[in-house]
Amino acid sequence: MEKIKATLISEKVTSNTAEAQSLFATSRFGEKFGEKILYSLSEALYLIHDKKMELYNFRNKKLSEKEILKKFEQIDKKFKTKSLVFSDLRKNGYIVKTALKFGAEFRVYEKGKKVGKDHSKWLCFPVSENTQLTWQEFSAKSRVAHSTKKNLLIAVVDDEGSVSYYEVKWTRV
Repeated sequence: MEKIKATLISEKVTSNTAEAQSLFATSRFGEKFGEKILYSLSEALYLIHDKKMELYNFRNKKLSEKEILKKFEQIDKKFKTKSLVFSDLRKNGYIVKTALKFGAEFRVYEKGKKVGKDHSKWLCFPVSENTQLTWQEFSAKSRVAHSTKKNLLIAVVDDEGSVSYYEVKWTRV
């Protein structure tokens, strides 16, 4: 398969190539947006690292990985933490989608589940190990997950880039 040729315009990564459509159909990378596939920054970096995508600016100049990282970190100050979690989950066979409308970073689908047919099991909140989370923030995240019938997944990234997951689910007593 040829590499996806994607374009970074403003804060969005898009492609309308046949390769992008094919990868969306088989592996659910990106979201359909009219005739194009729209990628999250984490998805784009993952595909670039996996040698499946090349990223160009609006002038059709290919961006180096160093330029890409700099731009993505300017767009999103928490990009590094988010991309480490995204990459770890995808490498372990989970489908990971954005979850901004749920007030979370990611929706995570169990292995073997189909996006669009099945519901995600978790709402994931990536945090650095140095981040302090108040009880009110934790409670709010837990309530959002519960109200959307999902479990809360806190992904903690340590200074070495390793990810630890903590699942929170409501139980009836």
